[in-house]
Amino acid sequence: MAFESLTDKLQNVFKNLRGKGRLTEEDVRSALKEVKMALLEADVNFKVVKQFVKSVEERAIGQDVMNGLNPGQMVIKIVNEEMIALMGSETTELALQPGKSLTVIMMAGLQGAGKTTATAKIAGKLKLKGKKVLLAACDIYRPAAVEQLKINGQKQNVEVFSMGTDHAPEVIAREACDYAEKGGFHVLILDTAGRLHVDEDMMRELQTVKETVNVHQTLLVVDAMTGQDAVNVAKEFDEKVGVDGVVLSKMDGDTRGGAALSIKAVTGKPILFVSMGEKLSDLEQFYPDRMASRILGMGDVLSLIDKAQQSIDIDEEKGREMAGRMKKGKFDFEDYLESMKQMRNMGGLSSILGMLPGIGVKAGELESMIDEKQLRRMEAIVLSMTPEERRNPKLLNPRRKHRIAGGAGVDVAVVNRFIKQFEQSQKMMKQFGGGKRGRGMFGGFPGMGGGKFPF
Repeated sequence: MAFESLTDKLQNVFKNLRGKGRLTEEDVRSALKEVKMALLEADVNFKVVKQFVKSVEERAIGQDVMNGLNPGQMVIKIVNEEMIALMGSETTELALQPGKSLTVIMMAGLQGAGKTTATAKIAGKLKLKGKKVLLAACDIYRPAAVEQLKINGQKQNVEVFSMGTDHAPEVIAREACDYAEKGGFHVLILDTAGRLHVDEDMMRELQTVKETVNVHQTLLVVDAMTGQDAVNVAKEFDEKVGVDGVVLSKMDGDTRGGAALSIKAVTGKPILFVSMGEKLSDLEQFYPDRMASRILGMGDVLSLIDKAQQSIDIDEEKGREMAGRMKKGKFDFEDYLESMKQMRNMGGLSSILGMLPGIGVKAGELESMIDEKQLRRMEAIVLSMTPEERRNPKLLNPRRKHRIAGGAGVDVAVVNRFIKQFEQSQKMMKQFGGGKRGRGMFGGFPGMGGGKFPF
């Protein structure tokens, strides 16, 4: 995941600061030197790093901070505030035309940046807000792009306008615009062609499209894994075509995260969205304050709540029923499957834990804490049960357990251990009354590292 290395290094710096009852100027400067090195290693623009450290130092070395009751905490607070300012301070929303007027959005970016996927993701996000969205396939150089957009549009239940690859992009854009206005669409998103590198032909083509149709927003999709190159690409696009906002793709990959911390400061253009996975639902609004909290290891509970609200598709009545069963210790294997589904929709348990503050482990250690293979194995055991067995575990006699073990491809001892852990989780939920600890989104999860991980 992005920022893991940076987060770990910053947490070590802050740990040393918290351990000091009183800070000297030398303590602050020494800590900021480590912060500077951590940011540079994360591929943050060196000019941005220099200004950032200077701003923090000017605020941190003062009488109020140095002689405060908790000077270490005050320095961390200043670092957090300056990092938020670095990324834009305020959240920037996608600007749509008022009323029923058509908003035209042009997507741009290099080939391989994830532009076509990002186009469909944004369409899905707008559709959830009640907007009627039309996608236009304007990439005439890569036939697979047209087909990809059609497939993704179908998955998002969004219409795609296509004229094949025999017409110029500006012609397709103009026809799509006419079609959208006649069809009562609220938003038209143009998926334009990318290149392997920035070139004059690409820029001229985008300029022609903007001259042909009234583009209200130009969004640039940049690959976060390219680090400083992403910032350079954003700068060139903005100078030659004009960019209104940036979409950072592949933020779930093995990236150092420097692009997220540099783009706003270098280009002046805000980051609107970040793509955190391959699913078409894995697109998040960019919140500078929340991102700063993640980077500094403070968690991101607000994003977790947003993700839960979007991903969990159980209705209130079903939720109350599940909570009631938990309270009575009657949480069964059907509930377990539902909980696993909800957790997967939210990106998996490691993703959820990574957003929680105070976990007490480094981001990179979450994967070793949670055995995802073990979780899948436990799910396979439950799926090998009949519906009656899931609802009534008392039916699970030795013969049935052997059948389930064969279906899941595990030893019967694994099945026995899993069932025993599940029963213990039920007792724990009943003991806590389904309240303070027993009632959560995920119920009890046996089988993690051989133990239980109740939520």
